[in-house]
Amino acid sequence: MKKKIAIIGSGFSGLSAAAYAAKAGNEVHVFEKHDQPGGRARQFTTEQGFVFDMGPSWYWMPDIIEKFFADFGHKTSDFFELISLNPQFEMVFSDEKMNVPKNFEELKLLFEKTEKGAGLQLEKFMQSAKFKYEVGMQNFVNKPCHNWLEFVSPKIAKSALKLDLLTNFRSYVANYFKNEKLRTLMEFPVIFLGASPKNIPALYSLMNYGGYALGTHYPIGGFYQLVLAMQQVAEKQGANFHFNKTVEKINTENNKITSLQINGVKHKFDFVIASSDYHHTETLLDEGLRNYSEQYWQSRTFAPSCLIYYLGVTEKIPRLKHHTLFFENNFDEHIDCIYGEKKFPEKPLFYACCPSKTDETVAPKGKENLFLLMPLAIGINDEERMREKYLTEMLSRIEKHTGTNDLASKIEYKKSYCVSDFISDYNAYGGNAYGLANTLAQTAVLKPKIRNKKLKNLFYTGQLTVPGPGVPPTIISGKIAANEINKIKN
Repeated sequence: MKKKIAIIGSGFSGLSAAAYAAKAGNEVHVFEKHDQPGGRARQFTTEQGFVFDMGPSWYWMPDIIEKFFADFGHKTSDFFELISLNPQFEMVFSDEKMNVPKNFEELKLLFEKTEKGAGLQLEKFMQSAKFKYEVGMQNFVNKPCHNWLEFVSPKIAKSALKLDLLTNFRSYVANYFKNEKLRTLMEFPVIFLGASPKNIPALYSLMNYGGYALGTHYPIGGFYQLVLAMQQVAEKQGANFHFNKTVEKINTENNKITSLQINGVKHKFDFVIASSDYHHTETLLDEGLRNYSEQYWQSRTFAPSCLIYYLGVTEKIPRLKHHTLFFENNFDEHIDCIYGEKKFPEKPLFYACCPSKTDETVAPKGKENLFLLMPLAIGINDEERMREKYLTEMLSRIEKHTGTNDLASKIEYKKSYCVSDFISDYNAYGGNAYGLANTLAQTAVLKPKIRNKKLKNLFYTGQLTVPGPGVPPTIISGKIAANEINKIKN
């Protein structure tokens, strides 16, 4: 019998859940508070002709994304052109810069040039990372994580020691490389997991394989092309999308959701999948029906928030790559400001994305599209004065790196986005940008549950539940939630 399913939010997990739930023959309705799909991955166009992706910009783990489309008889190439970036990115240190090539043999040469013997060590590291990637992304991440028994299998048991679950990522990297810059280069990918490398399990060296070995990519037209493609797939399965629709209350009776109050009107559903912020979703329920208390959320380790600037520049910026990491300052000092002191960093690191280096459609001819991002602690005061202070610093360091002068005078479009904006736009707990950190104590069964413990027909999906933060994991999360409902017999 066909189930009537509501999905709250159309971020990547919501889009994925919509596609899989509709494919199973259900009646699926997606309710999105904004006027377009995508959640944190929305896009906007300025009067001057600049096109900005609002969130994700690193297209990693292309095989996972390709698998989503294959499940519906498609390829990504049916919807957009994917470019493999070379170099993948540039990392700027205080005394030199490193370009990370897409060719693995060239990457080995770079490592060997930096530290004698490091080329062979990189090969060994990546062999182990590939194993973790294949086991982790095929066996671990597809589990709903109701309990640990899901992980009791001969294959997983046999693999347990090789997965290095109890070793921290920092120590693991240090076993392979002595050079500080190479260690920073290898530690960088786990920033996306939302914690210091010393608190992330070495299992996540799979990120290095998913990034450096499989390559860094870019969809022409911007990352938003992935959002539009996933929406098309979901609609082809029969999913219905409703925009400018805010879910205000979840109504329940006898341990079941009966209806959602949306823009003041009640709508009845058999099941609900919440792709919205997990904590916010629970505030739409009576307190006794929530999975977790306020104390629980306060005790969690959240991934960072961030300060973002979207800048339209009137002329080309020489020597700037598509992706550039400005790591001239101490990595640990910035990390400690996020997780320890929870304050603005005195000597920040930041990331610059300039997609107009690859894609002429995102900026007018002869101009540059510039996206700047600086990780921050959640919950801090992001007043305009502080935002502008850090913009000035970031522009100064770009000028030094590229040999340009007075970039500020060449900006014709400027928009900032920070902690309070994540709260107002996405109801993000503490203004987090990336969900819960993937620490060992917040991995798998120890993450917030994908199913409500008291309401039989409420499921959660997205970066605050399994398998975790990042675009590929949230796509998988949507599939898991939809499959849990698809398994239920009426």
